[in-house]
Formats: sequence, structure tokens, C-alpha cells
Amino acid sequence: MKDYYQENHLKYHDQTFSIDPSSFLSPLARCLRPGSTILDVGCGSGRDMRWFGERGFQSTGLERSEGLCALARKHSGCPVTEGDFETHDFSGMQMDALLLVGALVHVPHDRFSKAFSNILRALKPGGHVLITIKEGPKTSEVEGSRIVYLWQDDDLRETFASLRLDVTDFSRQVSKIRGTDIWLGYVLKHRC
Repeated sequence: MKDYYQENHLKYHDQTFSIDPSSFLSPLARCLRPGSTILDVGCGSGRDMRWFGERGFQSTGLERSEGLCALARKHSGCPVTEGDFETHDFSGMQMDALLLVGALVHVPHDRFSKAFSNILRALKPGGHVLITIKEGPKTSEVEGSRIVYLWQDDDLRETFASLRLDVTDFSRQVSKIRGTDIWLGYVLKHRC
């Protein structure tokens, strides 16, 4: 998993960039005013930042893979920082919203709250978060030896509540890449 996204950044781009993200991004967009700032954590090759930019939002990205960072800058025209969200210092940011589309799927359950809490330091009080997580009863292994940690809705809601996040929108969608994968999508509002 360590180097998968760097070694396969072009393949990952080809698999994901052409997907229309409207069905899972629109719920967050409806919560925000034009010009709102969004931090896209694990921004990949920039598809979602581009989508938000076309709708008048100001996005910034964070991505661990150098290759994906370069693609994200090229495709979105937005600033992108190369970094790991588990160790990055988010405390100097004040974003209106956070975007975590599939970003935390490789984080083990026992590190999830800590990693998510670190990212939340970038959010303004009362800000919104969009997070998507794969649904399932256990851990599964995917190509390239990437381990994906699956979640149940009840467990996620309990975790969100412990982080002072209220669910304002929920969706359950079949993956646009693999019909056997189910994505749980949540728009969350941070309690002041």
C-alpha cells in the first residue's frame, strides 16, 4: 500500500478522473455559499477540486503521491500540498469545508478517529465535512496489495458523534468502478 498511488498514479487517474462526481458532491455543495473554501484531503488527480471550482468554490488539495499532486494541479488549477494526512499539521487552516472522498479507506479502524480528528483541525467552527467510506462487515484486500477497511453505518455514526459531528445528509451508492462495492456518503456539520 505504501507506494501504490505513486507507482500507479496514471492508472488511478485513468480509472477515476472521468467519473461524474455530482451524485456524491452535490449534497456538500448545497450546504455552502459560493466562494467557500474547501480542503480536499486525498485529492487524487484533482477531479473533485475541478468540479467545485467550476461551481465557484475555492479548493485546496492535500495528496501523498507526488504524481497525483502534479496531476491535481494540472487538472484543477488549484494549490496542492504533498503530505500525509496522519502527520500533516492542519492547525493553521480555517476551511469552510473538508472533502474526504475515499481518503480514509486505508486507515485501520483503531487509527481512524485519531486521523480524522487531526484533519478536523483544518475546519472552521460550524463547518461541513463530506466523507465517503466503503461499506462492509470486515477488511478486504484490493489489487496492488492495498488494504481497505470497511465500515457499518452504526459504527461510523458513533465515531462521528464522538468527534462532535452531526450527520445532515446520508447516501448509499454503488461504486461507479466496481459494482460489488458500496460507498456510504455523509455530510457532517461540526458542532461549535
